Parts: sequence; structure tokens; C-alpha cells
Amino acid sequence: MHRQQEHFGPGPRGRHGHGPRRGRGRRGDFGPWGPVGGPLGGRPGGRRGRARRGNVKAALLALLTDRPMHGYEMISELENRTNGVWRPSPGSVYPTLQLLEDEGLVTSAEQSGKRLFTITEQGTAEAANDPEPWQAVADAAGDTALKARESVGQLAVALKQVMAAGTEEQRARALDVVGDARRKLYGILAED
Repeated sequence: MHRQQEHFGPGPRGRHGHGPRRGRGRRGDFGPWGPVGGPLGGRPGGRRGRARRGNVKAALLALLTDRPMHGYEMISELENRTNGVWRPSPGSVYPTLQLLEDEGLVTSAEQSGKRLFTITEQGTAEAANDPEPWQAVADAAGDTALKARESVGQLAVALKQVMAAGTEEQRARALDVVGDARRKLYGILAED
């Protein structure tokens, strides 16, 4: 039996006019705290409102000066070194690794079904030009953005606990608190 696809938002092409909305929303529209790429989360880099994009090529070379790594390990390491501000996508990391290999700056070998990347002497020489390229991304975000990420994370944990363990009345009150906080935040922007 064929099930008709649900559409959300006005018209058959969804809220943004880019095709039908499915399920809870298209990937890339919203993260756990609102529009993806806002100052509190999402994928940094790129469009308006997002954090500064880092130099993926320089960052990968600099990481590999520490030790050989898998692609996903490098993504996680960059996220850790920027306190969650910058997590480059696999769509930018893996093609860059291929480019670095083509340029003779890294080599790769299969290990346990994964590609392990190792920097070459030529790559080490190039990495010396920018030993910590991720630091520029973290510095550009500033302390306020880092504190905001932490505060939002703590709020999410508290809300999750109330929703899991609270009574129906407590859950409703918690959602009212979140809605009130959202309105107050927008009110701050409206003050200008």
C-alpha cells in the first residue's frame, strides 16, 4: 500500500519552497536549538549568522602532525579543540583529505576497514606555517558564544529530565517556561 507523503508548511513545496517537508523537517533547517548555524549551534561556517569557517586544509595537516588519524577522528578532534564551535562536515573533510593525498602532503592506508591518514615530510613543512589554525575559529566565536552553548546544553538536560520524570502538569509548566524564555530572548532583539 502506498502511503501519501505528508507536507508541512504552506503549499506543496514546503515552508521554504524547496520541495516537500517530510517528518520533522528537512535536514539542515533546524538543529536542536533553532535555525542551524545560529550563534548557539549548528554547522559553523558559510551563510549569514554562522560562525567563521576554518581552514580545513591547514587544520587537517596540523592535526596530522600529532599522529596518524582517521577522517572521523579528525572531525571530532577539531570539534574538541574549538570547544564545539567548529565541526567541519564530512563533505568538506574527506575531499580535502583526497586533495592533500593528491598533492603528496598526506598518505593513507586501510586499517580495520578505515583509511588512516599520515602526514608526509612535505605536509609537515606546510603545516609549520599554521600550527593551530582552529584557534582562529575559536577566538572568533568569543567567550559569549561558548557560554551560550554550555547554557543551552544545561537547559536541554533540565527540560529532558522534566519531560521524562515529571507529571503532565509539570511537563506543561516546563514547556511554558521554555516558550516564555524564547519570547524574552526575541524581546531583547526587539529593544533596538
